[in-house]
Amino acid sequence: MSTPGIATTDYHTAGEPFRIVAEPPVPLPGDSVADRRARALADPAAQGLRRLLCSEPRGHADMYGGFVVPPDDDGAHLGVLFWHKDGFSTACGHGTIALGAWAVDTGLVAAPDDGTADVVVDVPSGRVTARVHRAGGRTVGVDFVNVPGYVLARDLLVPTTRGAASVTLAYGGAIYASVDATSLGLTVEPARYADLIAVGREIKQALDADGVAVHPGDPRLSGVYGTILHEDLGAGRAPDVHQRNVTVFADGQVDRSPCGSGTAARLAVLAEDGRVGVGGPVLHHESIVGSSFTGAVVGTTRVGDRAAVVPQVSGTTYRTGEHRFVVDPADPLVPGFVLR
Repeated sequence: MSTPGIATTDYHTAGEPFRIVAEPPVPLPGDSVADRRARALADPAAQGLRRLLCSEPRGHADMYGGFVVPPDDDGAHLGVLFWHKDGFSTACGHGTIALGAWAVDTGLVAAPDDGTADVVVDVPSGRVTARVHRAGGRTVGVDFVNVPGYVLARDLLVPTTRGAASVTLAYGGAIYASVDATSLGLTVEPARYADLIAVGREIKQALDADGVAVHPGDPRLSGVYGTILHEDLGAGRAPDVHQRNVTVFADGQVDRSPCGSGTAARLAVLAEDGRVGVGGPVLHHESIVGSSFTGAVVGTTRVGDRAAVVPQVSGTTYRTGEHRFVVDPADPLVPGFVLR
């Protein structure tokens, strides 16, 4: 890690950070983005770079980012390896939204001053699109069109210290466990932050121990990525669905946004419930900090024998900084540490 500097561009999407490394200073080889992720998981250099940029004092326990890599083929503009404090993830909706804005802001993808440009991104779970909306030469919003989402299992009873949780497993580029927070005596608010993290971790760990979160086509996508604790906010926007959630992912990491790929998973559940559908109603999805995404079903399909939806998640993203991180060879705190 003794380098002349590691350049990053940082964004936040609905409050959740995303640190973009356009030119990673370590090799990230592979035959595809999914293969690059698999190799990075076992590569000390890739893991060291991730820890350096995610851990304190350069990052924090809830930091998130991505290494830009070549796409799988000429059909996409770029590829990305998403990372957080515990490793490399298979999907990241808020990161894809940030990458779309970044690609247009830097001129990597041409975009009109007024209109829309599609930024096509290869991620470990497949090919996704960031549809960047522009007005007056500024990016004013981004639609994240995800891989198909679908329900994997319902009514799984998971013991927790707050009682049995009834869990629905759904796929939205990663596998999420959805739980009604109120059924566990919780509300999605900052005052219950520690309690939400604790029960979110319990549910993820219990499901992973049981081995029930199995992706039907690619074992690299198996395992519970996060627990979505949600609550309905009433019928004020009827017939649309209005919910607030907090997504506890990896090992106790908390998404400050409503979670892009998690919103996609929620759309799959709500579509199966008949509460959202093509042409509406839509999901107004709030986060624990009050930011919001709008989730819509823009198509239907099938994945194997499962009914699936094509989810679109719309939000805003803003650049927060340009950085050049360095490593002092005498620094004993490399690659860093994490406190929660």
